[in-house]
Amino acid sequence: MLKQIWSSPEVRKDFKVKKNYLFIVVCCILSTVYCLLFLPGCKKKEVKTPEERAVNVSVKAAEKKPLRPFVETIGTLNPYEEVIVSAEVDGGLKSVRVDEGTVVSKGMVLAAIDDTDYNLEVKRAEAALRQTEATLANTKLEYQRKEVLYKEELVTKQQFDDVSTRLSLAEAEIERAKATLSLAREKLKKTKMYSPLSGVVKERKVSTGDYVKNGTNLFVIIQNNPLKLNFTVTEKDVGKLKKGQDVTFRVDAFPDKEFKGKVSIIYPSLEERTRTLQVEALVPNPDWLLKPSFFACVTLYTGPSRDTIVVPVTSLLYEAEKVKVFVVEGDIAKEREIRLGSKYGELMEIVEGLKEGEMVVIVGQQNLSEGVKVNVAR
Repeated sequence: MLKQIWSSPEVRKDFKVKKNYLFIVVCCILSTVYCLLFLPGCKKKEVKTPEERAVNVSVKAAEKKPLRPFVETIGTLNPYEEVIVSAEVDGGLKSVRVDEGTVVSKGMVLAAIDDTDYNLEVKRAEAALRQTEATLANTKLEYQRKEVLYKEELVTKQQFDDVSTRLSLAEAEIERAKATLSLAREKLKKTKMYSPLSGVVKERKVSTGDYVKNGTNLFVIIQNNPLKLNFTVTEKDVGKLKKGQDVTFRVDAFPDKEFKGKVSIIYPSLEERTRTLQVEALVPNPDWLLKPSFFACVTLYTGPSRDTIVVPVTSLLYEAEKVKVFVVEGDIAKEREIRLGSKYGELMEIVEGLKEGEMVVIVGQQNLSEGVKVNVAR
């Protein structure tokens, strides 16, 4: 039976195919074993865990310094006084003795109006006064004579009353003549315009020969020593203000020079639109280096010196409402959330979250996170 099956061509063909397939499989297995055992290039490479890379940073120790608390703002310099000198009488200007920028002293003559008419008016008033004085003298003599006669009943009461009335009128005329003379002399005096203060001429509005009327503006005089420094502070800083507080400031014209002053006026109410309060300080200006309308970067000191923890402003990182820094402990970066105080130039006050001496990252902190290994640059 087996012989018959084996002798069948189909069976013999199927067996031959399977035999060839088995041979191929065995060859593949042997080749793989040989490759793994004897050829190093066919071995599976070992997977190595990469070493953690350290981030390069620079650090600076948090310092404790004695610093004065202050408020920074912007201000403007203004004259201590600014006065407009006007004409007080009509007439043509005979002379103008100052120009813009002229330094003047109190009582100095600035300009003069032609006083010819005013001199004549004074002389006329003086003549009128002399005439009334003569009339009064004659009336007094007549009164004295008739008074004696009236007592002796040699003149009537009506005659005596008449001379009494004329005496009263003569005395009134004297007062009127004196007033007219005083007015004429006052007008003559006003033909010259004097500086009401020591300062400098800011503006000259007229020239010699101009005809001016009473009330015409002629000059603007300003007083530059001292000056007023006007600035504003925000509503949250109003409680720190006191009269007499020290103020320092700088101006663009002299960037390397610091000027000083003291708070003299604290205005009584806030400006509603900006919610700020106006403050005024007096600034000595003996050399006249400072000019009105200069802008000033103002520092208002609000208290005595106190020990303050500070770090460079470059070390700070801001995330929404949070402010943080990184400190280095050993070779590991640690994140610290902090609370800020005032800014002192390139330094920032740390109110909470940091201790003196801790090493704060000032360069490279943008690449850090909690627990990252760092390499501190020396």
